[in-house]
Amino acid sequence: MHVILLERIGRLGQMGDVVRVKDGYARNFLLPLGKALRATDENRKQFDTQRVHLEARNLELKKEAEAVAEKLAGKTFVTIRQAGDTGQLYGSVSTRDISEVVTAGGFSIERRQVLLDKPIKALGVHEIKLQLHPEVTVTANLNVARSTDEADRQARGEDVTVIRDEALDLETFSEDDNYDQPRGTGEQPDDPDADR
Repeated sequence: MHVILLERIGRLGQMGDVVRVKDGYARNFLLPLGKALRATDENRKQFDTQRVHLEARNLELKKEAEAVAEKLAGKTFVTIRQAGDTGQLYGSVSTRDISEVVTAGGFSIERRQVLLDKPIKALGVHEIKLQLHPEVTVTANLNVARSTDEADRQARGEDVTVIRDEALDLETFSEDDNYDQPRGTGEQPDDPDADR
């Protein structure tokens, strides 16, 4: 299906470009969200009359996004998750979780604005990219920890996934604690059922 883009879309083109996309992508994403119009003669005429208005609106939205990006750049958000001793999370941190944490931090971010290549599955401080506008992307940090104390330690650069050695403490080890009687002495323990 051929569509006219109403805004810049990564990997597709700039505003006003007529591009060919898969039918499902157009029907399920571009058309319902108002990012494109079907490339018919009538829609091309409509776009030409509204182009100046659309460009002005796009420029205004871009300026607003840049202002928010300045406040958001480099900011760190903390999320608490359960994890094992090695730092592997029992679940993962997805785009939905990130958008909720950032929104709770005072910024209005939707799930689709979070650019995440793969879910976060380990403790630590991770860089996240947020696309506030098709032409404005900002990087923030997400501190994934098991507790707020651990988040503070990670923020200072400490590694909280160090595995403690589980070696036996030889000073407190005693053979007598592990064995009731030495073998081969011939002594039998008292057994009340032995007479029967």
